[in-house]
Amino acid sequence: MNDDRYHYPTDVFNLLVDTIPLLCKSKKDVMLMLEGSGIHSEDLSEMWLKVNTNRESVSKYEIVRDVLQKANRRGDSSLAARREVIKRVVEFEEFSTCWRDDIYKAKSNVIDLRKIVNAKDTFTRMKQERDRVQEEHINHIRRERDSRIARQKEIEEIRNRLNSLFGMDDQPQKRGKLLEGVLNDFFKIYGILVKEDFKRTNLTDNSVVEQIDGIIEFDNQIYLVEMKWLKTPVGVNELGQHMFRLYSRADARGIFISTSDYTSPAINECISHLNQKTMILATVKEFAMLLMHEGDLLEMLRKKVHAGLIEKNPFLEILSL
Repeated sequence: MNDDRYHYPTDVFNLLVDTIPLLCKSKKDVMLMLEGSGIHSEDLSEMWLKVNTNRESVSKYEIVRDVLQKANRRGDSSLAARREVIKRVVEFEEFSTCWRDDIYKAKSNVIDLRKIVNAKDTFTRMKQERDRVQEEHINHIRRERDSRIARQKEIEEIRNRLNSLFGMDDQPQKRGKLLEGVLNDFFKIYGILVKEDFKRTNLTDNSVVEQIDGIIEFDNQIYLVEMKWLKTPVGVNELGQHMFRLYSRADARGIFISTSDYTSPAINECISHLNQKTMILATVKEFAMLLMHEGDLLEMLRKKVHAGLIEKNPFLEILSL
């Protein structure tokens, strides 16, 4: 089956048929020019036979048309040879070898072919550039789609992991540890830098002197994260240790995440320290709702930080965005 993409366009084909005979004085010269371009021997054999045995039975124009038609039918396999034919014609300069009466027309035809080839090359390059830009655009859309699908799968997995924790009342210690992993993975999905389960050790005996559930960084700020699975509202005592960690680090901020709400004294304690330390209070319920609606975690955290810094409200509960 022939593929038209590999064929000479009609205008180029006809101009070649009309020009090559003008550039070659004899029929044998025509054959040698085509043969030298790499045309397949089978495509030349019939015309060689006529030229060698009965050259009056065929014209130079008939030779070129017959051979180029056969080369065209070969499709991609004769592409290099057909390009070489065009190259030899458009680069032809020795018009003194032509018959005198053919020189003017030969020059004119070569110039016309050059214009056509240059124009087609320009359009080809333009089309290739358009195709390249379009392909890049399609690939970009495909990558975004694949990334979105992968992220949705990750969010669904985290949502399922979080939901499974509510059935682990008989394993509170294990559940608390799993909660840390779930929320830390949640932070990672949104590109928040996470250092999980940070431990500071004694340089003398290598014993653990301090343990932090997680450390995150976003908007060029470091936050120490504490996560608690509690049945009763968080009080001042539960916040105390985390607040102490913040005061031992000059530029650190704090996030406390709990499965329960916060007592008024605990909230007031955070407010009283906001001039020195930023502590943001959050609930697991907020993260669960964000997962359910596939909201933007960074937007939620920024709103909570803004409420703490500007409005002196460390516990702005955000259940929808």
